[in-house]
Amino acid sequence: MSTLKNIPQTMNIPLFIGAGRIEYGTKATPTPGPGQLLLEVKANALCGSDRSQFFDGSTTTPGHEASGIVVAAGEGAVTPIGTPGVAFLMDFCGECRSCKSGFTNQCFNKRADYGFTHDGGYGPYMVINESVFYPVDPSIPLTEATMILDIMGTGGHAIKRAKLVHKDIRSMLIAGAGPIGLGVLAMAKILLCTEIPVFIMDFVPYRLDLAKQMGGIPIHLGNQSLAESVQAAGLKGVDAAIDTSGKTAARQSALDSLNQRGVLICVGHGEQLNLKVSADLIATERSVLGSEYFQYHELEENHELLKKHLPYLSQIITHRFGLDKIQEAYELFFQGNTGKVVIEH
Repeated sequence: MSTLKNIPQTMNIPLFIGAGRIEYGTKATPTPGPGQLLLEVKANALCGSDRSQFFDGSTTTPGHEASGIVVAAGEGAVTPIGTPGVAFLMDFCGECRSCKSGFTNQCFNKRADYGFTHDGGYGPYMVINESVFYPVDPSIPLTEATMILDIMGTGGHAIKRAKLVHKDIRSMLIAGAGPIGLGVLAMAKILLCTEIPVFIMDFVPYRLDLAKQMGGIPIHLGNQSLAESVQAAGLKGVDAAIDTSGKTAARQSALDSLNQRGVLICVGHGEQLNLKVSADLIATERSVLGSEYFQYHELEENHELLKKHLPYLSQIITHRFGLDKIQEAYELFFQGNTGKVVIEH
């Protein structure tokens, strides 16, 4: 095993014990095996999918939006020591039908979900298979580098899914102005056109103000109706709607807002969607698609887009905390008055 420096034998880690409480303990620093890398974590972003770990507890160290520096490499790994980069959530096999076709987010033989099934980025060090590491340009701060994962990756992938069935998208609705919704907004402005109207609906003024700052058209559902807001912009409906909330009511509203040939992309996990097949799908030729995370190869495009649009995308990160403040970070995050929150090591 090659290493960059003397690595401590033990490390202090946060313990997600449940009931919304985080304590701290000690664990042996992991050692990379064949084909693996040891990442010294520099940043890890909070995510709504951490909710169950925060409230119900976790036997593994959470954190699935990690960036850091390679400090050790196992036998056969070729990434140079000292390389900065990010860790892809899903440890895909690379050999199955999905992987060989590029659908690494739909691997048939997935080996890990880092931060869920295997220790993740809230530990000072984490071991990953080299195949899920993506190096980033040293000019990109490692806190901001986390955005090529869930923010740009998930957001951009959802838009690409929409374009599979509606290539001429000229208007969009986003249900939910949390970090993923803001990521969809940012990627819509980057990948489609900065001028297309992108409505974004939520109940949290803080997030809606941030969405407006980023070029979206905010809809506060506490005092505005979706239909009236779309009509006020001179439109009858939207071409694409992307639900990041996982809520039935939001999905139904998004579906009802679609134009003919419109497409609803479901990103947020959670509740259900009720369809009247004839009216909602057949007569209007609408489509409903799922969108799960993103594909590893999309990191290359998003890496270049991040370098080009770094100041714009950086607006999504609103709060930064040290690892000793992770309890405070989660409490604030789940209150809703944040954009993306990042723990910096």
